Amino acid sequence: MNSVVERPWGWFEPLGSGEGYLVKRLCIRAGQRISLQRHHHRSEHWVVVGGHGTLLCDNHTVNAQAGTTFWIPCGAVHRASAGDQDLLIVEVQRGDQLSEDDIERLADDYQRIAERASGQVLS
Repeated sequence: MNSVVERPWGWFEPLGSGEGYLVKRLCIRAGQRISLQRHHHRSEHWVVVGGHGTLLCDNHTVNAQAGTTFWIPCGAVHRASAGDQDLLIVEVQRGDQLSEDDIERLADDYQRIAERASGQVLS
């Protein structure tokens, strides 16, 4: 299960899964951020394990560093942004659909919203 998946903002690596949960490690490269997004079938719990940055959930913003934990309810609009060093997050997903298909991108620095609308494969 431990194969690294590259993304424009960094990478993620699945660490383990079971009935109704999936655990990943994410690395958001310095100065990068993931899309502003929401999930309709899962919640997420983020634990920052390295670096620093900013975490956003709905209208709540947290300056994050190692040890920061962050709860993202199902349906909440969220984003993680790295500061001047890589931001490492352990993500625990819980829900009934734990796939990359359950991502609604609302804003994206890498033009992946237009790609989804045109039916192209996202990276």
